[in-house]
Amino acid sequence: MTVNINTDGIEKSLKRKGYLDIEVDPSLDLVAEINKLKKEKNAIILAHYYQESEIQDIADYVGDSLGLSQMAAKTNADLIVFAGVHFMAESAKMLSPNKKVVLPDLKAGCSLADSCPAPLFSKFKEKYPDHTVVSYINCSAELKTLTDICCTSTNAVKIIESIPKDQKIIFAPDRNLGQYLINKTGRDMVLWQGACMVHEIFSREKLVKLMHLHPNAKVIAHPECETPILELASYIGSTSGLLNFTQQDEAMEYIVATEAGILHQMEKRSPHKKFIPGPPDSHCACNECPHMKRNTMEKLYLCMKYELPEIIMPDWVIEKGRPSIDRMMEVSAKAGLIS
Repeated sequence: MTVNINTDGIEKSLKRKGYLDIEVDPSLDLVAEINKLKKEKNAIILAHYYQESEIQDIADYVGDSLGLSQMAAKTNADLIVFAGVHFMAESAKMLSPNKKVVLPDLKAGCSLADSCPAPLFSKFKEKYPDHTVVSYINCSAELKTLTDICCTSTNAVKIIESIPKDQKIIFAPDRNLGQYLINKTGRDMVLWQGACMVHEIFSREKLVKLMHLHPNAKVIAHPECETPILELASYIGSTSGLLNFTQQDEAMEYIVATEAGILHQMEKRSPHKKFIPGPPDSHCACNECPHMKRNTMEKLYLCMKYELPEIIMPDWVIEKGRPSIDRMMEVSAKAGLIS
């Protein structure tokens, strides 16, 4: 049995209340107002690395999706404001079911999560009844209810290696991360054919040209990228992993093959180094996620003021979906990893 978390009804309710039609006074000091609301409502703001720089700068915590949810769960905040995409806010709710979780823009979805609808995956799973399901954390709450154990891009190799070699595996939803894991672990896995629109459109041809223009730059890439891009990378890792690598590595220039929002944190932490966004297969110079960029300072302010849109899930979804996250964290803890 799967659940369909219907956001249409929530949006209609918001329209009836006039929330979606509110225009913010352009003269309003949004930074001051947001900080004021944080204190008044005992709220914390979580911002993913792919958010606009001004949202990152006002956030209490900036990081990867699961790490942010784990951080929020440890606080005594009453209100969690997640500047990210829908599945991230769902994860925060799953880890903090007694706290109110809101998202600045309810339509901030995810091409990867959307590429694996739970009802279709349920039918797919029926074809492989003897397989363990490993799902990338970048998936819907619905998919987590069909998952045995989740993984992040940081701990994915350890999660796969923790499963007995004679146990068959389905990996969902990202085929590129799945192929990367097959190459790293040697495991033969059944892959769901989903992908992230941002990481799939990097151009190998343009990347090679950029490497010639910057011969001293190291290419670093997220494992959601396609194999031809990963083959050019000196380092492959999660968003946090890429950030940490650029701080610790001796090189002075990097070509970064992931969403361009991370460059803000890289430049803040290593201002003496140069960071070049990896080129997509389009006319743009950098690669940005349109879903992440739906969140704005104005929407963040309204979201905090009215505490809407709120992420609401049935109790059974949390109860059935959370164990896949808990199992992952147990394996990560044993391996000495931060998920």
